[in-house]
Amino acid sequence: MGALAFASVALASIALGGNGMERSGFDTSCMDRRARPGNDFYAYANGDWESRTPIPADRASVGTIGALDDRSRDQVHAILEEASRDPASRMGIAFRTFLDLGQIDRVGLTPVAPLLARLRAISTSQSYVAAAGEAGRRGVALPIDFKVEPDDGDPDHYALVVSQSGLGMPDRDYYLSDAPAMQQARDAYRRYLGTTLSLAGVSDTPAAAERLLAFETAIAKVSWTAAASRDAQRTYNPTVFDAAGSSGEPYPLSVLIHALGFRTGRAIIRQPDAVAGILRLMGAAEIETLRNMLIVRTMHRYAEVLPADIRDSDFAFYGRVVDGTATPEPRWRKAAGFVLDAMPDDISKIYVARHFSAGTRAAAQAMVDDLIAAFGRRIDAADWMTPVTKIRARRKLASFKAQIGYPGRWHDYAGLVMRQGDAFGNAERAAIFQHDWEAAKVGRHIYRWEWSATPMTVDAFANYPKVSIVFPAAILQPPFFDPHVDSAVNYGGIGASIAHEMTHHFDDQGANYDESGRLRSWWSPGDRTAFEARTAKLAAQYDAYTPLAGLHVNGRLTLGENIADLGGLAIAYDAYHASLKGKTPPVIDGLTGDQRFFLGWAQIWRLKYRDADLRRRLLTNPHAPAPQRVWTVRNLDAWYAAFSVVPVDRLFLRKEDRVRVW
Repeated sequence: MGALAFASVALASIALGGNGMERSGFDTSCMDRRARPGNDFYAYANGDWESRTPIPADRASVGTIGALDDRSRDQVHAILEEASRDPASRMGIAFRTFLDLGQIDRVGLTPVAPLLARLRAISTSQSYVAAAGEAGRRGVALPIDFKVEPDDGDPDHYALVVSQSGLGMPDRDYYLSDAPAMQQARDAYRRYLGTTLSLAGVSDTPAAAERLLAFETAIAKVSWTAAASRDAQRTYNPTVFDAAGSSGEPYPLSVLIHALGFRTGRAIIRQPDAVAGILRLMGAAEIETLRNMLIVRTMHRYAEVLPADIRDSDFAFYGRVVDGTATPEPRWRKAAGFVLDAMPDDISKIYVARHFSAGTRAAAQAMVDDLIAAFGRRIDAADWMTPVTKIRARRKLASFKAQIGYPGRWHDYAGLVMRQGDAFGNAERAAIFQHDWEAAKVGRHIYRWEWSATPMTVDAFANYPKVSIVFPAAILQPPFFDPHVDSAVNYGGIGASIAHEMTHHFDDQGANYDESGRLRSWWSPGDRTAFEARTAKLAAQYDAYTPLAGLHVNGRLTLGENIADLGGLAIAYDAYHASLKGKTPPVIDGLTGDQRFFLGWAQIWRLKYRDADLRRRLLTNPHAPAPQRVWTVRNLDAWYAAFSVVPVDRLFLRKEDRVRVW
């Protein structure tokens, strides 16, 4: 009760600027007031920002989240610069050594030479399995992917999860589409494969590259689409190894699993026919092709700690072609990224102490409480849901665990050795340390204290088996969240974001998990039918958007995020009005409270893309592009009233066409 009272003071009060005028927290200088809100609400809120903001040469995109990430990286940079002056600091050694390109170039391929020699010596299926296990422990991507995750059917324990993999380009469409951009990407990838194999000492590289591309193309043909791979029911296939492969096959799944150090007789297979198809392709492939795939993936995995010609070749494809960037990002950012991946909690402890206050954490928790209450009211009011299912939905809502700012426990990296001047060895040891930590979890009880992100991560997450939402410290800052500005913008920003993560537990996949986090149906057949009719309508709405010539938003791939955006915004709007306690909010910057709420939502998704980056996202990313995310406002009646949207406006929807799920 005290936390809720804190919210009413910290969030619903009006913040005053230095001149005594109220501060809304919305940056009006970014608006394009020439745009009609009903024609393009994203442009109305962000158009001037978009027109005057270039994308830096080393970035694929630029926007609100990127600016917050820059701030977070700068803060991490300061921590690491300080640590680098301490000769005994593990993270200081790691940072300092990664930065030393002179030393990396001087030693050349010497650190990786023994590994490459072992890979080039592969001549039998047995030697391939041994080498693949060794490479996989070092973080090298294999034709099959192995991860440790909570077991959807037994959420109190970890399980090994096996998935399709094997593609060096971002998606199967890069291999199979006839679009000119995809053909150009394939040509560039062919050149990249040849260059990389040549640098690794492989002979006859043009033919070897062609065979490897053909092998990956065959994998693409048997792989599931990104949209199909979202299906929680279809991708939960508990399997014992004798059912997944026999000893007569060249590469039984059980042998690969044990070579990677997983001690288990059971796994969850995400795409059974695709995994089986890849195993068949591996069995039919020439050993040289499998060997060359390991070599290329090893060079890619460790490119940043290998000589300049390898770094340059890797960037030429993955940076210029895939992301569309002109230059690599600064070396210090890559160094910081390495240390963040290798020993995140060493940095996290210092970051939290310096940059995250107890007051911000309490204010965010109070808003979570407000939003849970608002969500509960929306469940009660849902006219398409039966009373029995509403009871189960309420029970699940009551099970939510909000993880705010930072975890309650830190990892210990005492066994991780970082050596001055050994950048490759540091990267290799960090990968093995992480792999072995994950492998040891299989079959164990869930570590509920463990986060999948750092406090410095500018993002938020929903975890279905843990029935949790995670909000790292770095996202709890302006423009997402500022306890000292107008509550409308806070509810439109972080409020809608928090409610977005809550809604994920009730999206087209999250709704398959019950209040304990178990993959188990809790819906009546009629409720499920009504839910699917509404979500199909939302998928069709997004299918109609064409952000890039010839490429539509994939309404099924993005459905979970679109449900969460729509539900999150509706829940946050209700919570905002509940926080006003019947009072009429003031006009600030010439904007009403409802206008500021919706503009706060539009502000957080400010994002500008390069075409190559947008193309990749449209094929692989479960989020719709930023303008289309903002446009979900067209489904809320209150937006129409706030901005006088009329039938001639392009975003106008008739009331019966507006989608309402949660």
